[in-house]
Order: sequence, then C-alpha cells, then structure tokens
Amino acid sequence: MTTENTPPKGKRFEPGQSGNPKGRRAGSRPKVLVALDALGEGEAEAIVLKMVEKAKDGDAVAARTILERVWPARKGARLTFTLPEVKSAEDLPAAVAAITRQVAEGEISPDEGATVVTLLEAHRKAIETSELSARVAALEERMTRK
Repeated sequence: MTTENTPPKGKRFEPGQSGNPKGRRAGSRPKVLVALDALGEGEAEAIVLKMVEKAKDGDAVAARTILERVWPARKGARLTFTLPEVKSAEDLPAAVAAITRQVAEGEISPDEGATVVTLLEAHRKAIETSELSARVAALEERMTRK
C-alpha cells in the first residue's frame, strides 16, 4: 500500500538525485574523528616523546615509524636500463623492443618497463607534433609564395 508521498518499492530516489541533497555542512567532521582528536589533545607531545624514547632504546618499530614520518620514502627508485637513442619515430620500435627484452630477461620489472614505454609514447607524440608543425609551416610558406 503506497500513498502519494511514498515512492514505489525499489525506487527510493530518482537517478542522479542524492538522498541528502544538502550534504554534510562545510567544515564539519565525522564524530569518530572529533572523539579521537579529543582523546589525543594534549597527549600528542607525550606520545611523540615516548616513541622517541622507545626508538632510542632499540624498538625497531618505533624507529621506523618516526623515520617514515620525518624522512618519507622516495616515490620511485632510480632505474637503470639500456635504451637505444631515439631521435625520430623510426627509432621507437627498437627502443620498445629493448625494453621488452629487458623485462623478459628480468633486468627490469614489468611495471618499470610499462613506465618507460609510457615515456616513449610521450616522446613519440612530441616527435609527431614537432614534425606536423614543421610540415604545416612549410605548407603555409608555399601557400604565401603563390
């Protein structure tokens, strides 16, 4: 039994319509985070000092935690691989083949290989853009001479 104000079963909201159109108030925070902040307020310094003390006493977990916050890990390690020189689009297949070989032989990981091939793709686009620009400029020059 439905009334005029009750939506039919299985269709509470229209597509694209939020159940809470106004959303959360700007600047408001979930109650759990507010409670955690209240627990930690005034204790943060004591906690940090205790962690430093434990790290100095040889606690590896405490030391690692502190170091990760102070000296974060680098995003992406330095990668060494062999790549033939790429001056034109014709050089790209050999470069991709070299990367594929290095992945197949385990010299670099598949993720590293994919990253390098993505960079080669960007290089290919730059070469094509440069070549197209030169061709358009040459055509425009020929058109102005006529």
